Amino acid sequence: MDKVTGYVTGVNGNLVAATFSGSVRKNEVGYVLVGDDRLKGEVIRVNGDTASMQIYEMTNGIQVGDKVELSGELMSVELGPGLLTQVFDGLQNPLPELAQQCGFFLQRGVYLDPIPNKDWEFTPLVKPGDHVTAGDAVGSVPEGLFTHLIMVPFGLKNQGWRVKSVREKGVYNVRDTVAVLENESGEEKELTMVFSWPVKQPIRCYEERLRPDETLVTKLRSIDTFLPVAKGGTFCVPGPFGAGKTVLQHMEAKNADVDVVIVAACGERAGEVVEVLKEFPELVDPRTGRSLMERTIIICNTSSMPVAAREASVYTAVTMAEYYRQMGLDVLLLADSTSRWAQAMREMSGRLEEIPGEEAFPAYLESVIASFYERAGKVRLKNGKIASVTIGGTVSPAGGNFEEPVTQATLKVVGAFHGLSRERSDARKYPAIHPIDSWSKYRGVVDMDRVEQARSILKRSNEINQMMKVIGEEGTSAEDYIVYQKGELLDAVYLQQNSFDPIDAACDPDRQIHEFNVLYDVLTRDFALSDKKEIRAFFNQVRQEFLDWHNTVFRTPEFEAQEKRLKDFYLSKAAG
Repeated sequence: MDKVTGYVTGVNGNLVAATFSGSVRKNEVGYVLVGDDRLKGEVIRVNGDTASMQIYEMTNGIQVGDKVELSGELMSVELGPGLLTQVFDGLQNPLPELAQQCGFFLQRGVYLDPIPNKDWEFTPLVKPGDHVTAGDAVGSVPEGLFTHLIMVPFGLKNQGWRVKSVREKGVYNVRDTVAVLENESGEEKELTMVFSWPVKQPIRCYEERLRPDETLVTKLRSIDTFLPVAKGGTFCVPGPFGAGKTVLQHMEAKNADVDVVIVAACGERAGEVVEVLKEFPELVDPRTGRSLMERTIIICNTSSMPVAAREASVYTAVTMAEYYRQMGLDVLLLADSTSRWAQAMREMSGRLEEIPGEEAFPAYLESVIASFYERAGKVRLKNGKIASVTIGGTVSPAGGNFEEPVTQATLKVVGAFHGLSRERSDARKYPAIHPIDSWSKYRGVVDMDRVEQARSILKRSNEINQMMKVIGEEGTSAEDYIVYQKGELLDAVYLQQNSFDPIDAACDPDRQIHEFNVLYDVLTRDFALSDKKEIRAFFNQVRQEFLDWHNTVFRTPEFEAQEKRLKDFYLSKAAG
């Protein structure tokens, strides 16, 4: 079939208008020919014979009359073994290979195969005559820690496909034919280990979508106990610049109870992305004792790259997450930062001359953000396995203003809100999640009734603190001062966590439950304390005993001994 061609009729930044003589589809990939370069773009609007394309490269040198070729394919990613450990840009170009080919300054118009051209040990899981459909496994290959399933492409649905032939167990190239399918009409389809899938179409090859009711353990006390996330759920981390969003995501990636981690650095500053690239290979996976990169994929799209590619990076990442979910794995997708993706949408919307919404963001901002987060979920696959994609996105509101459109649009669709506070980060209270303003709809690892009671003490303590700023400590009653100190104790010994301490950096659910129950006993007890000096000294000592307790290994003699010292001390002052 002849490819549809056209020519450029207008250029506005990363937006190119082109006229075509054939049929054009929205989200179709096209190339603008500038000299020897083929600049990749995507059709985002069609009006008669004119199409608007967002170009994923710098558009310098594009002139009216330049030839444009359509590929006939939608914006897609390649899926297959070899994705793990890789670092891609938003268009799924492997960045290390690009650097080898182009040097430190990437050339435009260079696109490489994302799946490494290597051999894999293939094991067939079907035999000739078996009936298969989209998402069914025809074989498997070992990929690092996991068994990577070679699946029937997700587009082959309900067409009566059966296996005509399949390769025997052996070593084959990733692009060799490993199976041949045939349908009732006699049409044949050759399967390799690699296939493509459009990034803006969710993968729905599962039996049932389930309610996310299982806690995703992050080993961060403030999250698992007070602001839990569920497997297959969604959460957002808004906060001002420098409040610790990226570091928090690092801790979640390292300690979260998931199989695969995908990090989408969407429009982040180049220096920050470099830090991610340097630090992730050095992070030790607590599960295996090896590098965390062995089960990680990083999508890099810095603020210095063309704005249009930010959108591509988000959809590329979520499609890869859904792909690994189809293998029965739990996947965590961390998008940093969705605000810059929204800014890219605003820029393209302005160039399309669309009617602007609040703060000049497009009127469809909410629906686009919702459609992204809705691709998270916990599912039951056709083979009975339960798998999930959990999505966590950071938001970077200017000045930490949570009332701005991107934060508000995100809050409408996520299940948990972890708002970072400038006040807490300035006070070096990490993680800087505001415990009162933040919320979660999911169930945590600790009894929720007790958690709510602790939260009410924290709120009351905060109110007393605000009052004390006006009337001073001397104008506060001893009863109120004790409540204030209880809230401060909860904050200091439970909500804050020392990531530099090898023991306290990651707190298992069993330990969280145990420590919270002891803390709850302190919070709900009455103490025979007379004056503020005695109250202050008592709670300072309790705080120190708790912190010393955190530094002991769980269920060891040292742990038990420190727990006894702590209990003996606070019970000595208990009323009655």
